[in-house]
Amino acid sequence: MADKVLMNEFKALAKESWTHISLVNDNVFVWSVALIVLNPDSQYYGGYFKAIMTFPKNYPYSPPDFRFERPIWHPNVYPDGRLCISILHSPGEDVMSGEAAGERWSPVQRVESVLISVLSLLDDAETSSPANVDAGDTAKSKEDIPEGFEMPTHESIFKKEEPKHDDFSWSDSEAEADFGSESDEEMFDDDESEDAEGGEEEEEEEDDDEPQDSRRK
Repeated sequence: MADKVLMNEFKALAKESWTHISLVNDNVFVWSVALIVLNPDSQYYGGYFKAIMTFPKNYPYSPPDFRFERPIWHPNVYPDGRLCISILHSPGEDVMSGEAAGERWSPVQRVESVLISVLSLLDDAETSSPANVDAGDTAKSKEDIPEGFEMPTHESIFKKEEPKHDDFSWSDSEAEADFGSESDEEMFDDDESEDAEGGEEEEEEEDDDEPQDSRRK
């Protein structure tokens, strides 16, 4: 079951632009993951942060293991590249740490949930007081970008096409098409014919009012 679930998730995530994933030695339980920070306000914007994710055989009932291959400056990243993040902790409430069950791993979580949480962690990093002073930085991470890989940017992913506004012309409006149409001409023709008929009826009535004597003349 776990291998089928993971393969389905792998295929879905392979289409995303903010991560670059592959299987290690074609093993669906070991992934090579690169996180690409697209937030231009992040200290890690433009970085290509490689990590290894290892999944247990009973996935998704137990969380995967996540470890950066190149440790980075971050208060929640240990020198060996592992993360201190609630979503990767075993299911259930932990009284000692104060973490609620809803903050920790659960079977409804997925790889995408983990990766998005890690990206959020990078966005909120306090790089002014790093826990690992020997770790690399964003510029160093770019050395791991594979040859031929086109790095996405915030602009290339989220750019919007400007709507096209055509110059307005009365020739394009329905108003002009309706004005002076055949239906209007027919309406005016009908009015004129009614006036003509009305005039003929009045003349006939005037003729009827004339004295009969005058008619005989």
